[in-house]
Amino acid sequence: MYGQENDIEPVLDVLPDSVVATMEVRDRWFAAAAAAPEGRAYFLGDLVRWPVGERIRVAFLGGDTALHRDIEIATRQITDACNISFDFGFDPETGRYRSWSRSDADYRADIRVSFDQRGFNSLLGRDAITATIGMPGEPMGGRPHQGSLNLGGFPVQRPANWMGVVRHEFLHAVAFRHEHQHPLSGCELQFRWEDDPGYLPTTDQSGRYLPDSEGRYPGVYTMLAGYPNRWPRDRVDHNLRPRPAEGTLIGTFDQASIMLYRFPAVYYRTNPNPCAATGNGIDLSDGDVEALRRAYPFDAGAAGVQNERRTGVVEVLSAVKELPDELRSALGNLARRPGA
Repeated sequence: MYGQENDIEPVLDVLPDSVVATMEVRDRWFAAAAAAPEGRAYFLGDLVRWPVGERIRVAFLGGDTALHRDIEIATRQITDACNISFDFGFDPETGRYRSWSRSDADYRADIRVSFDQRGFNSLLGRDAITATIGMPGEPMGGRPHQGSLNLGGFPVQRPANWMGVVRHEFLHAVAFRHEHQHPLSGCELQFRWEDDPGYLPTTDQSGRYLPDSEGRYPGVYTMLAGYPNRWPRDRVDHNLRPRPAEGTLIGTFDQASIMLYRFPAVYYRTNPNPCAATGNGIDLSDGDVEALRRAYPFDAGAAGVQNERRTGVVEVLSAVKELPDELRSALGNLARRPGA
């Protein structure tokens, strides 16, 4: 996921198409119903964030105790910064952490970590306990028997920056999005989307696109179509173009954020570039900490305002008469923690 400066092509985290499709259906409908009769606009991002002060349960599928402990320790940089906590269910009598299985009918945890799928990815916030997200027979989704956060291959070999990967994915799990998709970042204008004029498609043995014999470079669309991502243009757009500002807590764009991909220099029109990551890819930036405190404040008054606003969103949308049954069910899950 976090490509180094000299990489031609990083591996990016991406959710399965079925998960993205169900998220988009939900978001389109909620956006259409987001205004109350008196014209007040509601923050739909409140539906995805966890309530302030929440104790978020985590469970593992596979891996050993040492790995589980290391993941727990890595996430403390998140919970130390804001008013939420992760409960990994460590049992001192057995020396083991909470587990879940693909046969579960009830939620063993809010965040269900797996290691058996390709790559690194996570559902966004409370999508992890929203049963309309993803398809029932697939490994990732919002149902009790599906994973919500994957750290592929960690039990066999962790990447050198594994702590950064863990923190990045757990920030997704508390509703953070990628920083390069910040609506105020301007990164859309910084990427080299198209090939250099006259570029002749040239690949290595793995299918990775390279500069051609005349020194002309492939653009972002071409590079991401090759090894190892093999993305079509619409997936590139979904994962790199800016996200709408509606329903989000907007701060300033943060080049040091752990949520900003470390793209190779060839991705950008100019170098150095104002969208290139300046953080170390391991630790939360000051901006990440500030954003966590805004989303999950320690101050009791601010926390009350956040939670009351979120309750208001659920109440307004629940009252919409034409709300489809599956979305009404989703709202029910958003209003409470299943199995609590």
